[in-house]
Amino acid sequence: MRSPTNRQNHLLVSPTPTDSRQDVQANVSFSSFVQISRSIQLCLAVLLPTSLACSGSLNLTPSDHVTVLAQQALDYPNPARPGPYQVRRLYYGSGTDKNRIEYRDSVSIVTESVDASKLVSLGSSGDERNEYWGFTPEEFPINGRVWYPEGSGPFPLVLIVHGNHNMKDFSDPGYGYLGELLASRGFVFSSVDMNFINGSIRNENDGRGWLLLKHLDAWKKFAGSDSTPFAGKIDFERIALIGHSRGGEAVGHAAAFNHLERYPDDASLEFNFGYGIRSIIAIAPVDGQYLPTGRLVPVENVNYMVFHGSHDGDVTSFHGLRLYHRLAFTDDEEYFKTAIYMYRANHGQWNTGWGNKDVGPRSGRILDLRGLIDPEDQREMGKIYISAFLETTLLENKDYMPLFRDHRMIGEWLPKTMYVTRFQTSTFRPIAAFDEDIDVTSGTAKGTRIEGKSLATWREDLLPLRSGNRSTTPKHQGTYGVWLGWNNMIAGVDTLVRSPASYSLVIPSSLTRELELSSTSTLDLLLSALDERPPLRDAKGHVNVGRGDEDEFKDISSPVDGESSSGINDEPVDLTIELSDASGTSSRVCLSTYGAIRKPLDIKVRRRNDDERFEKQWELVLQSYSIPLSDFVDGDSTFDPGSIRKIELIFDQTRAGTVVVDDIGFSKMDHGFFQSAAPIPDVR
Repeated sequence: MRSPTNRQNHLLVSPTPTDSRQDVQANVSFSSFVQISRSIQLCLAVLLPTSLACSGSLNLTPSDHVTVLAQQALDYPNPARPGPYQVRRLYYGSGTDKNRIEYRDSVSIVTESVDASKLVSLGSSGDERNEYWGFTPEEFPINGRVWYPEGSGPFPLVLIVHGNHNMKDFSDPGYGYLGELLASRGFVFSSVDMNFINGSIRNENDGRGWLLLKHLDAWKKFAGSDSTPFAGKIDFERIALIGHSRGGEAVGHAAAFNHLERYPDDASLEFNFGYGIRSIIAIAPVDGQYLPTGRLVPVENVNYMVFHGSHDGDVTSFHGLRLYHRLAFTDDEEYFKTAIYMYRANHGQWNTGWGNKDVGPRSGRILDLRGLIDPEDQREMGKIYISAFLETTLLENKDYMPLFRDHRMIGEWLPKTMYVTRFQTSTFRPIAAFDEDIDVTSGTAKGTRIEGKSLATWREDLLPLRSGNRSTTPKHQGTYGVWLGWNNMIAGVDTLVRSPASYSLVIPSSLTRELELSSTSTLDLLLSALDERPPLRDAKGHVNVGRGDEDEFKDISSPVDGESSSGINDEPVDLTIELSDASGTSSRVCLSTYGAIRKPLDIKVRRRNDDERFEKQWELVLQSYSIPLSDFVDGDSTFDPGSIRKIELIFDQTRAGTVVVDDIGFSKMDHGFFQSAAPIPDVR
């Protein structure tokens, strides 16, 4: 068995964060860094104007981007840069719109209205709305603004739909920056107008999804008519839907309705869609506002990307993780899903018209806006990921595949903040997903046995959402994980125990054969560290297994190296992953080789009473780690990846800590996810 080694062909990230400011050098110690950061926060509190100072100090986690985003491994053109196509623009719509001049006087293609009355109810505001708009739900218009490439095609089709906003403050123009970019790169892009169902309407997201599909019906007519610029130029087998906020939930409904014969809430409404929707993208989505028969909408067999900002003042928890977890891959096609959590991003800045006032024009008095990232940076992140995702899933361009597996590979492209990313392909096979039963010693895969050694915390539970104390929002992520806490120090003795704590999955030989593992397979898992430090072991090295509640872990001992005087555990978390084969040969790697291991990022969304509104001042977002089995072979050439019998998490790199883990398993992903055009240097 060999110890973990630093490898040159992977991004290696120091577990010691460094400050982003030029006057703080990258080699400063972590404890010094924390002290500097706290001093800066105190200074800011003093220097801020009185109107802001009443909000207290600015609560932000010091950024580690100096190390995490230190390298650029992909030597391809940035996908956020314009492509080779000349861009043209036009409007389609009713030609009679009362309030939208562009959809009345500037339409190049006139569309027919649709009857949405079975899906959208205006409630008590119906008369007022009908008077303002000049139409009822029986005659909703099909309006959109289009950016398209000049060329013969056929081109993939991308529709984007906004979410709820002031219906008189029109939202559809706010995605023009995406339209210009994507059209220049060979996509036909339409920003769909649904402002007429914005405002006080509730439970209308099924209508938003259905309207997206009715737009596809209109596009089918466009492509079939010689009187439009799109005759024969649309590839209906390569379609993507993008949604923001409520629109982010609606794209999932559209993907589900696309394969249904009838409307779940009223079977008299027939569906006849069947479009080639390959991909959906959700930007800061809600989840569960539409519940047919009281159930969450199932979505399957589509590529999925979702991103969310930590400082979202409207959708205050990462609801898109719920669809991420329940999205199912049931056929033989290859798909993948990815989630990106962007630190300091808000809800509205992905739309150029929504700005930083997430809950209305006067919400600057409510929201703490001081920590928000620059809006251009927020949209730059969106351009990078959306463009790369569409290139990968619609154009089958493998150049950008690696950035979804490991965002550190594009450190020079990404705006300088922190990201927590998640990634999984349809080839993933879980060994332990923790959703199947209440037995903590059994895995998801049949015959898998789970063992723990010297753990202070070992329990399975639902992964929470931070705004779960609100009756109008989901309380959890829709999946379970395992909490693991350890302390390798003995009370009264300044030494580590000889045997560190560990957590093991023992795999039967029949399962290994079924999985057909090889050096081209990967070991995958999700993990996040917590700011919880179990108490020291007693003089005999015994531990007390508990639930992991914060009060349980208050340590009365004096601070040790890596720990602040306040008792907060500042020691960076790392651990060892060991695989053992049928012959007993073992090989190890350090988890930090494959991604940054962070504790939850600090969040303060509102100026006052944030602690009353939210259960936690952080969101539990687990990071993906994907480890090629070939790395274990490189560690020991006698190791056989085809006969793995044990996966072991060994807590030997950090003296004490707590982590949450989910979705431990194996994948046989496309080799393109590991390709890079430039070597990835060691940045440790």
